[in-house]
Amino acid sequence: MNYAKAPLILLVIGLLNLVGCQKSDDAEQDSDPRAANKKALGTSSSDLLSATPYDQMTIELVFTASFRPLQESIDGFKNFVLARVNKPGGVNFVERVIPNQPGGPFSLDEIRSIEETYRSIYTTDDHIAVYIFFSNGNSSNDTETSVTLGTAYRNTSIVIYQKTLEFITQSDPEVLPILEQTTLNHELGHILGLVNIQNDDIHQVHEDPNSNKHCVDEECLMYYDATNVRTSLLNKFKQLRSVPALDERCRADLQAKGGL
Repeated sequence: MNYAKAPLILLVIGLLNLVGCQKSDDAEQDSDPRAANKKALGTSSSDLLSATPYDQMTIELVFTASFRPLQESIDGFKNFVLARVNKPGGVNFVERVIPNQPGGPFSLDEIRSIEETYRSIYTTDDHIAVYIFFSNGNSSNDTETSVTLGTAYRNTSIVIYQKTLEFITQSDPEVLPILEQTTLNHELGHILGLVNIQNDDIHQVHEDPNSNKHCVDEECLMYYDATNVRTSLLNKFKQLRSVPALDERCRADLQAKGGL
């Protein structure tokens, strides 16, 4: 792919695949000991946010030695998580290095296969687990005019296309930690149920009618406009030099499900 011709930067949940993913994930065998982590996107939002039935959370950060996110980005992400989830037993962050994965660009099915091979922490008893893979390859959905930075594809699963993040910011490295943190926070927002992923938000009117499952507030972390080429996300970050925050209605939606 010619990244130099990619003015659009996408923070996505794989909306084109969302319905299909829900069907395939929900059809997996209940007898699978990993079934609690193979549910549809957004179905575990309350479990992730509230103190019950899981009072502890572990977030597993999996990356290759060549494509580790910046420590600044990881620290910022940790602060975001701790400010949103209500886990009296604490939130643990586990970092693991795996070999570079062959075959990129990666389809979502291939990303799932990598998870099957390398995910090591699953939800058990009073402990809920989240998996985040920082990919050494880009998304197979990338085109000449758009690239994918991250995808939340199951109830506790996220992929961050780290190779893409590093490539598109190489001419302006100061943007990388901002874009990394924004992508991480944004995709976590999706597995926490934003925006109206399962049609259960208390503020459904703030879902963007032009971009389902995203916020209509242009300043919100969960905003996304795929048609505004002149103010692409990357250019916006170059101007703002900051990670967007959740707007008041998104925060209220999370609090309604037990979050902080």
